[in-house]
Amino acid sequence: MSLAVPQGFRFAGVHAGIKRNTSRQDVSLVVSDRPASAAGVYTKNLVFAAPVEFDRARTPGEGFRAVVINSGNANACTGERGLRDAEEMARLGAAACEAQRDQALVLSTGIIGEFLPLEKIAGGIRECSKQLGTSEDSLVAAARGMMTTDTTHKLTGHSVQIGDRYFNILGMAKGAAMIAPNMGTMLGLVLTDAPIAAADLQTLLNAVVDDTFNSISVDGHMSTNDTVLLLANGAAGGAKLRGAELEQFETGLRAVCGDLARMIPTDGEGATHLISIEVRGCSSKAAARQIAKTIADSPLVKTAIAGADPNWGRIVSAAGYAGVPFNPAKVGLLLNGFKLYENGAPVSFDGSEVSTSIKNNRDTIIVLSLGEGAAKAHFWTADLTAEYVRLNADYHT
Repeated sequence: MSLAVPQGFRFAGVHAGIKRNTSRQDVSLVVSDRPASAAGVYTKNLVFAAPVEFDRARTPGEGFRAVVINSGNANACTGERGLRDAEEMARLGAAACEAQRDQALVLSTGIIGEFLPLEKIAGGIRECSKQLGTSEDSLVAAARGMMTTDTTHKLTGHSVQIGDRYFNILGMAKGAAMIAPNMGTMLGLVLTDAPIAAADLQTLLNAVVDDTFNSISVDGHMSTNDTVLLLANGAAGGAKLRGAELEQFETGLRAVCGDLARMIPTDGEGATHLISIEVRGCSSKAAARQIAKTIADSPLVKTAIAGADPNWGRIVSAAGYAGVPFNPAKVGLLLNGFKLYENGAPVSFDGSEVSTSIKNNRDTIIVLSLGEGAAKAHFWTADLTAEYVRLNADYHT
């Protein structure tokens, strides 16, 4: 693995006993060796978890030294005790790197409605503090510490040159189900050694959310814990980025967030296909995005792809109930490059050939054209399989 790891950050992840499987990490610690700016985006679910409330009150802000992460327990729907537990988790993380209690942020994911096992988390944080490092193993362990039903850790990194300076941007995320973003989605942590003020960092994160984390779906279920944090510690040196420099940095940030966003439906629970949906020819980007999201959330579209069925009717009809006006007579549809529908009517195609193209490729590409304008939008989702049902039916067993 070759990743652009930002200067001044250290990582660790351990098994602390929250999860029954002793081979899976469940507590992670990410430490900045110098105070960092931080920004965040959070779930818009009215039922939100204690760590969301805790972090939301502190971001955007300056001076952060640590992010503490646990998996296996969401600390959601836990009332006042849950918030106190999130505060204690942050205090423990800050103490582990000799920082102040207000210099840490927290992320939690897992089962809803159970109190945090603070004794186990405290032990995990202590062990993490002994193992902090910058090696590939340390980085992977930290990324694995935020996994729940994910089949693999999710890491990506990019470098950005701005003038004569180089900055690294690193991202890690978790997510395989309960994915229906309305801010950012799942848990994500993005780090950079660029010097950026907290207010500018928040503006940057807000700017990339819609086209990345808000453009994915697995099952249409918005989580109570969705959080994406962005930290910048300035360890690469120099004056804070401003103006056009921030625009250049945004390009790299968008690449990292886009990579992470696509990894999530690729690893969707029970998924056998990543479905990429592009809607073109709309009157506005918002209209294109609404249609793309409606198609992505359709269980009939998702099951058709799972069964390698080039069922154009499910795709076109989903577009029709998206709540966006368009002329059905102008609609065209491509699936994996094969034309299935044109000018509002089906065209002749070899169904077995299209079906084989779906079966033989994990990526399925849907392109819908509406002929209403020049705007377009992308969305990514996973197919829906019997394995998804099994995993979620047996979630507590």
